[in-house]
Amino acid sequence: MTEKELRSLLARYGLRTSKSLGQNFLIGDEIPGFVADSAGLTKQTHVLEIGPGTGAMTRFLCERAGFVTAVELDAKLTAALTETLAGAGNIEIIRGDILKTNLAELMSRGYGDLRVCANLPYNITSPVLAMLFASRLFASITVMVQREVALRLAAKPGTPDYGSFTLLTRYNADVSLLRDVPPTAFLPPPQVTSTVIRLDTHAPPDCVRDEKLFFRTVRASFAQRRKTLANALSAGFTELSKPEIEAAIAECGLPPLVRGETLSLEAFAGLADRLSARLG
Repeated sequence: MTEKELRSLLARYGLRTSKSLGQNFLIGDEIPGFVADSAGLTKQTHVLEIGPGTGAMTRFLCERAGFVTAVELDAKLTAALTETLAGAGNIEIIRGDILKTNLAELMSRGYGDLRVCANLPYNITSPVLAMLFASRLFASITVMVQREVALRLAAKPGTPDYGSFTLLTRYNADVSLLRDVPPTAFLPPPQVTSTVIRLDTHAPPDCVRDEKLFFRTVRASFAQRRKTLANALSAGFTELSKPEIEAAIAECGLPPLVRGETLSLEAFAGLADRLSARLG
């Protein structure tokens, strides 16, 4: 859909883009086609699209996948989608809030290969990804996000972008940064560059024995980034004394003044084990 065609469609349905809903609609075929091609879809795939907007990407998904479920919060957009997707017989458009949706029920159509493909609304990127990971339903998640979010998801230990959400992502998936997308690919153009990423999900790492304690350790370590790991954990594990925490850090072979942002997932897993032994 060209910019002229998109503006005409929006005018016919009395639509205006909503900042509160994070709406930036794709223009043209190149980027929607690239995202759909990158998702690894086949006729055995049931793909979930979150926030289909005006259907720029949806029609490519319908051509490649066995079935598409598109969840759209904006009621006026669901009406416009019936026009732009006329003739597609393998799609269900659902008006609703993805964060309040039962994903297992939504995706129960008998397909063995479940995937996500979307231009995610910027304002719900983190909670949506966390929800998708927690569901453990999807083989891959191919989405467009703000470039700064993409860099955070793919960050290495010891870099400014590395944080607790990086580790949540790495715990659940392998991250690939596929390409940047300029603001000019959208209407209205956002003030930031976007990046297409693919997250190939996997089972939880074997090195993590207690998922709840692992993430408690990660969150405490990043809650106060300027503090040493020992001081940050002391604030997050008040039931342990600081000498106990320092001993746990030392047992991991880490220096006394180490900071949490330098630890790999495996190092956090080992530290969580040492803390667990002291928690009883």
